[in-house]
Amino acid sequence: MKTDLSQIRYDAGTGLIPAVIQDEMTGKVLMLGYMNREALEKTRSTGKVTFFSRSKQRLWTKGETSGHFLHLRSIATDCDDDTLLIKVRPEGPVCHEGFDTCFREINLSADFIQELENIIRDRKANPKAGSYTNSLFDSGVQKIAQKVGEESVETILEAQAPGKEALVYEASDLVYHLLVLLQAKDSSWGEVIDQLKLKHGAR
Repeated sequence: MKTDLSQIRYDAGTGLIPAVIQDEMTGKVLMLGYMNREALEKTRSTGKVTFFSRSKQRLWTKGETSGHFLHLRSIATDCDDDTLLIKVRPEGPVCHEGFDTCFREINLSADFIQELENIIRDRKANPKAGSYTNSLFDSGVQKIAQKVGEESVETILEAQAPGKEALVYEASDLVYHLLVLLQAKDSSWGEVIDQLKLKHGAR
C-alpha cells in the first residue's frame, strides 16, 4: 500500500476522489464514498471519516446524525494515486438500513466479538426495555466489574474440572461481561487489540 498522500490525483472535473472504506479488524469492505481535499483534511484532523456528499453538495461526516461514526485507522492510495483505501473501526452498522455494510451484508461478521461489541454499544446508546445488557449498564461500573470478577472465578474453577464444555461456557460469559465493562468505561475491544499488538511487538 502507498501511504504517501502528497501525490493524490483528484478528478479534474469534480475535484473528488473515490474512497473505499474497509473494516480494519475484519477486512470487510463497508462502503464507497467520495472525498474532496477539504473532506480528506477533516478526516485526518478529527479521526472521523468525512465525505463530500454529491447529492447535498457539502461535507458529510459519517455518523453525524446516527452516531455510527467511522473511526480512522489508516489511509493509503492505489498505484495510480486516484483511489483511497481507508481502514476504519466502525461504531455500529454502516448502512442506514441497519446492515453491516452498504452492500447489504447481514450481521455475519467474520469477527463476532466486533459484532457483539457493536450490539453492546448500541444498547448503551439506545436502551431497550428488558435488556440484560442495559440492566448491567444501569447497575454501574462497580457492579459490572464485580460481575467480571465472578465470571473469572467461575472460568478458573471450570478450567480445573474434567472436560472443556463448562469451561467454554464460562469463558464466553467472561468475554461478554468484559466487553460490557469496556463500553461502560468508554473503551473498546479495539483498544485491547492495540495493546496486544504493542506487547507482541515488544517480545
